Amino acid sequence: MLSVKNLGKKMRDFTLRDVSFDVQDGDYFVLLGPSGVGKTVLLELLAGLITPDEGQVLWNSEDITYERIHKRRMGLVYQDQALFPHMTVRKNIAYGLKTRKLSPTEISDRVEALAEDVGISDLLHRYPETLSGGEAQRVALARTLATEPRCLLLDEPLSAMDTRSRTELQALLRSLHRKGHTVIHVTHENKEAMALATQVAIMDSGSVTQVGTPDDVFHHPKSEFVARFVGIRNSLMGQLHASADGSLPRFESNGLTFHIDTDAAAGEGHLVFRSEDVRVVESGDAADEMNHFKGVVTDIAPARMGSELTIDIGVDIVALVAAEAMNQMKLDCGHEVWVSLNADAARYIEL
Repeated sequence: MLSVKNLGKKMRDFTLRDVSFDVQDGDYFVLLGPSGVGKTVLLELLAGLITPDEGQVLWNSEDITYERIHKRRMGLVYQDQALFPHMTVRKNIAYGLKTRKLSPTEISDRVEALAEDVGISDLLHRYPETLSGGEAQRVALARTLATEPRCLLLDEPLSAMDTRSRTELQALLRSLHRKGHTVIHVTHENKEAMALATQVAIMDSGSVTQVGTPDDVFHHPKSEFVARFVGIRNSLMGQLHASADGSLPRFESNGLTFHIDTDAAAGEGHLVFRSEDVRVVESGDAADEMNHFKGVVTDIAPARMGSELTIDIGVDIVALVAAEAMNQMKLDCGHEVWVSLNADAARYIEL
């Protein structure tokens, strides 16, 4: 198990601070966050390329914070692959094996096996400049796997790829994970995290703000930043009031009252809810949810599963409406509609 404890590093114009998390053996752990929050710096600290100002990195309780790079057995793969341009694919993969006192036959057999594992057996004679982005990334993975790392560190491995290459490489990464590889994968793409991760850590401004399963992080955010970053479109600032008669607590914002299911204490905070949890109907009698508001459609944007409607109910909220429902209701900008939200579909986040 990899344990990161209170890790910090001050750079010229950036500070990584108080970063802590655990990666279990066999995890596919995704570090997710916008550009510039310190994800790559964190990988380089784990790999030993830079040293921290504070904190510890432990492997199975052994302190490796200042251990030399070659003794850490961390395999770092950058997004630009960093292949040796003057070497064939075969020689790139074999590079890390030549220091291990293996015979030429053993090296050749290992290269062939790795090439088959990552689907590049027919590329061994090629040079890096002749490879596509997806092919080059497979070579970089094979070269790193040749050193038998106990943890793979992947820095934006799917960036700048076309959709087909990205999908194929995701399948390869899932296959490597199923074979028992422990992976720490940096990305700013939510879809990558959902497709690959067993655990997700959200980073913001040099800190880890939430760690959990993809379901925990994407459906139960612990801060407004996490909610916004994972794609939850609706966030209202307001006041939570406790119930005096046993009914659900009330959240008030901009003259609107929402009844929500929460155990949080009364006070200021944010109410966040997903666009797909907002129900849109034409009649005020057609919805039976407790939170029920009349509004006007102010914008319609195409979405993968239908359309995203911006609706003014006193504040703007966003609702995802399926294509079939859009066709039935024939909605357009300016139409009056009713929206409703189940009390357990909204999450209250305390300030």
